[in-house]
Amino acid sequence: MAKGRGNRHQGKRSSTVVLVLSMLLMLTIVLLLLLGLGILSLPIGFNEDSLPIGDRIKLKRLTIDIKDEGEGLGERREQWTEVLSWEPRAFLYHNFLSKEECEYLINLARPHMVKSTVVDSKTGKSKDSRVRTSSGMFLRRGRDKVIRDIEKRIADYTFIPAEHGEGLQVLHYEVGQKYEPHYDYFLDEFNTKNGGQRIATILMYLSDVEEGGETIFPSAKGNFSSAPNLSECGKRGLAVKPKMGDALLFWSMRPDASLDPSSLHGGCPVIKGNKWSSTKWMHVGEYKV
Repeated sequence: MAKGRGNRHQGKRSSTVVLVLSMLLMLTIVLLLLLGLGILSLPIGFNEDSLPIGDRIKLKRLTIDIKDEGEGLGERREQWTEVLSWEPRAFLYHNFLSKEECEYLINLARPHMVKSTVVDSKTGKSKDSRVRTSSGMFLRRGRDKVIRDIEKRIADYTFIPAEHGEGLQVLHYEVGQKYEPHYDYFLDEFNTKNGGQRIATILMYLSDVEEGGETIFPSAKGNFSSAPNLSECGKRGLAVKPKMGDALLFWSMRPDASLDPSSLHGGCPVIKGNKWSSTKWMHVGEYKV
């Protein structure tokens, strides 16, 4: 009887060994298939741990076209997004607008430009101020197909519904004109009654500027612009040089819904040429127009 039980145990051990070997064989075959298809690769020739962290972290640039077929005026060049800063959260979308769309907005606004104003925190009304010396005008939200296409593109990019945005504001800066550093969010309750707080801003550059006119973030954390040929104003923090068609998106609120003081920003004086831009402010809730 003891001998019979020994044979049964030996048979079970043999079955277990066969099962394990079969599983190892199947795993080996799967790994060889993955290597053969290029899905899996093995590090060869160097130790990544010996490289500086900047060389080990490589971000592949991903081109994303968010324009629906048949939408938009003109043809845009290659589009891609550049991360500028995390404090504040700021991103530069290259070739967000086409040359034709930029010219369309300029020509639409040019006959109606008036001196730019700022919002009075006590009354909510516009008032003149020396901190802002440009001229500008507002385009009603959804005014025509071209504007609706641009507003839809902004909504697709930011994931903020078009109904949460104010109308596009077109701005013109001549030589010497500027906008001193300021916040886009409000510190009073009056200006947040319609749509709540401003959560983000997208600034679209409608023209190149020969010299000056940079958008500057003087309180950006640990970020310094490496762009060439900056004005003295542009060297005082994180700076973005205007380039026709590019769009600068930055957030006035952090992900936890608190206000972000590092979003302080301004427009450097134009030294040579003209600067045309278009701004859209977006709110946390629906903005009624």
